[in-house]
Amino acid sequence: QVQLVESGGGLVQPGGSLRLSCAASGITFSLTTMGWFRQAPGKEREFVAAKGWSTWSSKMYSDSVKGRFDISRDAAKNLAYLQMSSLTPEDTAVYYCAAGRGGMTSQGYDLWGQGTQVTVSS
Repeated sequence: QVQLVESGGGLVQPGGSLRLSCAASGITFSLTTMGWFRQAPGKEREFVAAKGWSTWSSKMYSDSVKGRFDISRDAAKNLAYLQMSSLTPEDTAVYYCAAGRGGMTSQGYDLWGQGTQVTVSS
């Protein structure tokens, strides 16, 4: 079955950290760019981070998360991660994992997970 399943969302206090996981199945994970997007209430879905399939592929981040978030992947386990730190209430959103050709727009991704809620609040 071709699917992406996110996990790791939840409630965290401002300044805290959280790690999201994305389990991929049914795709050639090792040849696919993995990305993370998020959508806050009343806002459009926006790019967060992406990393290509190669070990040497550069990581891409939106300006709003650069320096605070880190994307990584474990090809042996078909897992992608988004380590988030120094979280603020503005990071509150549903976070989506995506797989595809890559880039910083939704059009570059063909497969999407169901999303996981991240809420940053005291």
